[in-house]
Amino acid sequence: MTDVIHIRFEFPAEAEDLVPVLRRLLEDFTPRVQFLHPDSARLDVTGARRFWGRDARGIAQVIQLRTAALYGVRSAAGTASSPMLAAMAAALAPVGQVLAVGHAPDEIRTFLHPRPAGELPGVGAATSATLARFGLYAVGDVAAIPLPTLQRLLGARAGRALYDRARGHDVSAVDSAPPARSISAQHRFGRDELDGARHRRVLLALAMELGARLRAAGQIAEGVSVTVAYADRSATTRSRVLPEASHHTVFLGRGAYAAYETLGLQRARVRGITVRADGLRAADRATRQLTLDAQDDKQLLIEAVADRARARFGGDVLYPAALAPAPADRYRSADGSG
Repeated sequence: MTDVIHIRFEFPAEAEDLVPVLRRLLEDFTPRVQFLHPDSARLDVTGARRFWGRDARGIAQVIQLRTAALYGVRSAAGTASSPMLAAMAAALAPVGQVLAVGHAPDEIRTFLHPRPAGELPGVGAATSATLARFGLYAVGDVAAIPLPTLQRLLGARAGRALYDRARGHDVSAVDSAPPARSISAQHRFGRDELDGARHRRVLLALAMELGARLRAAGQIAEGVSVTVAYADRSATTRSRVLPEASHHTVFLGRGAYAAYETLGLQRARVRGITVRADGLRAADRATRQLTLDAQDDKQLLIEAVADRARARFGGDVLYPAALAPAPADRYRSADGSG
């Protein structure tokens, strides 16, 4: 039986230099440690219970005592049989305490079903609003709905994911590999390109690619960098911090355009353009400020529909009219660690 601990540390962002120290402390308990962002980590302690002679809750309590005594860092923790349940428990636990969710199906239902549906991973404001229109406010309400009904409301892929999560099913695992801090996408022109309109077309295509990859990976980016390579083999990079961390093409594209405009290119001979999404973190940390811009909401709705269509029919089934295929163009993508 798998045992997962999710722990939330209470320290300001300026104390991020404590992360390597805390990682070493956590790895004293188990090698399977994953930092999700600077103030949160998860541990798989399934194989550590016998060594420590404690259950997951007992191990979490020892961790809390050590981080507080050695580094003055208080924490809240949740334990459960899966990362999803442990994270939800940790979000509810008061600082200094551990909230444990039992492994038995009835214990999971008792914890999960009264919770608001919006607390499930992947349920944002738009999905919550859709569920609320049909009277589905709590996780238990969602769990009582047949799979075909949920898929009609949310789409095949999103409906299946929510159906499983509402029943406590979670196939994710603790990944001890350090996450990439950035991802990039690159375009090389078939010839030196002077046309600014074509430059912007490429920026949109690369932002669209990065957005799709971020959404598929469950990540958001805090900023965007644009690197322009010239015919003389020189290059210039400009960066922009996004108003709010996001994985949506419309916001990534605006950041890329803003960074590009600061270059002030006047008929420069451009050989290639790279767009990089920086400061990646888990998408469950995303926030969306309310705006009165209906155009943004329309674009996000279209994006969600396009994602579902591409997942079902392939990557080239839907794209903006501005991105009609150009056979001479050659695309290449690359991952990078920042």
